[in-house]
Amino acid sequence: MSDKIERQAFAGRIVLLGFGSIGQGVLPLLLRHVELAPGQVSIITADENGRAVAAEYGVDYHDTPLDPNNYRALLERRLGRGDVLVNCSTDVSSIALIRFCQERGALYVDTCIEPWAGGYTDASVAPAARTNYALRETALALKRPGMPTAVITHGANPGLISHLVKEALLNIARDCGRVAGMPADRDGWARLAQALNIRVIHIAERDTQVAEPRKAPGEFVNTWSVEGFVGEGCQPAELGWGSHERHFPADGRRHAAGCKAAIYLNRPGASTRVRTWTPLAGAIQGFLITHSESISLADFLTLGGDDSPEYRPTVHYAYHPCDDAVLSLHELAGRNWQMQSSHRLVKDEIVSGIDELGVLLLGHERGAYWYGSRLGIEEARRLAPHNSATSLQVTAPVMAAVIWALRHPDRGLVEPEEMDHAEVMTLVRPYLGEVVGEYSHWTPLLGRGRLFEEDIDRDDPWQFKNFRVT
Repeated sequence: MSDKIERQAFAGRIVLLGFGSIGQGVLPLLLRHVELAPGQVSIITADENGRAVAAEYGVDYHDTPLDPNNYRALLERRLGRGDVLVNCSTDVSSIALIRFCQERGALYVDTCIEPWAGGYTDASVAPAARTNYALRETALALKRPGMPTAVITHGANPGLISHLVKEALLNIARDCGRVAGMPADRDGWARLAQALNIRVIHIAERDTQVAEPRKAPGEFVNTWSVEGFVGEGCQPAELGWGSHERHFPADGRRHAAGCKAAIYLNRPGASTRVRTWTPLAGAIQGFLITHSESISLADFLTLGGDDSPEYRPTVHYAYHPCDDAVLSLHELAGRNWQMQSSHRLVKDEIVSGIDELGVLLLGHERGAYWYGSRLGIEEARRLAPHNSATSLQVTAPVMAAVIWALRHPDRGLVEPEEMDHAEVMTLVRPYLGEVVGEYSHWTPLLGRGRLFEEDIDRDDPWQFKNFRVT
């Protein structure tokens, strides 16, 4: 890590809301990249777990969970015009916080759009209302010209992934001998993806980190937020729905309003597996966990009408978490999605492994192209304290989003696709380990039907019918 870091000037206050793995990992990055004294930062979180880390940096620490009744009182004396709220929490409504920041003139950054506690898993609420599609549409309704900047969904994915997609499109265009200047707007990016025949985009991730001790029966283990992973895993599986798709899933559901760029399946994402590929892991099966980028990228790259667009790629997450998290998910499913009595977020206990996180663009003339970050646990610890490989791929984009908001304070509500990807990548690239692009001839049909006959469409390997494990 270079000692020559240009620090962002800032005289206001920052509130870190939530201080689990992401909050603890982003604090040292903010202090490194923003001109901050510890007294300018305060932490509000739900428990005592991060108090020692806050004390290490001399930052005020308040262990008071936020709820609909107290969040205004707790935040009003800490946030005013030009201050920044960095939301790394779970079970606190992003919509309520964005509205509050708009009223106060404060800037806002988060990594996902969260509901109040129980919003992901309230069985009395229709599945469509528990989707990220619904949360995103509610957030987009808060767009107002000239309002304080609110950068939403800007962690690793969603967030970093959208910038990697833009770099990947430019790389493919270059390698295919196509003259492609930097697109100037949303339409330009969509037309570039269409010209390259990008049919499908996977967010393809394989986490191989291992912690000691290993998972015990009745315990949920993960390398990032346990509550966050369980919440999104219990949401309906969601994906951006491509214009080339011919086979609609039997349990697929469309949305009646909004951008119409995505559908959901009437089942949890943590029970839905899809085939994907990463360079080091090779062919793997990941979970189709819902994430906002599956919707926002599909929407951003759409050409034409919402209901029958001229062009739109299919976009979805294909996540193979660390092995202990996979075992935890299987156990969670066996408990009918009732969370285990014990859970453990591993960071210091990790002894080996990497997180291979990137985008897999499929359908172009060179087949498949994976582009992303390979970050090992030892390098992550060397690059930034209080981080694992998984957390650093999130915390660096959070830091970048804060700096971007400070540089562009009056953009209103902003999604990652609307930001200058080159500006963001300059800030985050030093923390991503090895950033690589690799071509492959892999398709989801490779080796299919060897042991048993399968209902697949061999005429078009990029149909979602061919990705889904039925």
